[in-house]
Amino acid sequence: MRILLVEDDAMIGASVQRGLRQSGHAVDWVRDGLAAELALNDTPYDLLLLDLGLPKRDGIDVLQGLRAAGNALPVLVLTARDAVSDRIRGLDAGADDYLVKPFDLDELAARVRALARRGRGAADPVLCRGALVLDPAAHAVTLDGAPVKLSAREFALLAALFEADGKPLSRARLEERVYGWGEEVESNAIEVHIHALRRKLGPGWIRNLRGVGYILSEPA
Repeated sequence: MRILLVEDDAMIGASVQRGLRQSGHAVDWVRDGLAAELALNDTPYDLLLLDLGLPKRDGIDVLQGLRAAGNALPVLVLTARDAVSDRIRGLDAGADDYLVKPFDLDELAARVRALARRGRGAADPVLCRGALVLDPAAHAVTLDGAPVKLSAREFALLAALFEADGKPLSRARLEERVYGWGEEVESNAIEVHIHALRRKLGPGWIRNLRGVGYILSEPA
């Protein structure tokens, strides 16, 4: 997933970004509310992780502006404001979930996965396409019951293809899903990862629709 993290605490922000990147997500990190609004206007995200006590523009204002614009992006609020009234205010402003600091990174990752499922309208946490199974919680892939060892990038790319639900994704869109700001992207990086996935999964699973993009499908 491509995630926008809005957090002004340097230690928390770095820890969350590092942890979620290790789980295969592309994470862009900004430290104030105005920067968050600019990023949301410029980049299509799959999830927003939003602190409330932000410089320049409060997190509640960012959230209300997002919803007023008709943007249904899933939002997980991360905040030290632990009063019930604060939680109610955040949820009523349009947040989908609320996590109070300090929090465990494993719990955060689980809530991210839950919001991802909700966003794509799926009840089952495990993604399946025939004999190919991807388990986001276990960060594991199996084919015909046998484990398939993937790098973090390969896993993220395969997850993006799964979540596209039979729709092709262009190279540019895959780069957006797999790489965050500041991460160096070679011109042929996606093709290299696709080649590695095809080698590990076998022929036919990932097809290239010329001029359109890549699609995940069961081999004929």
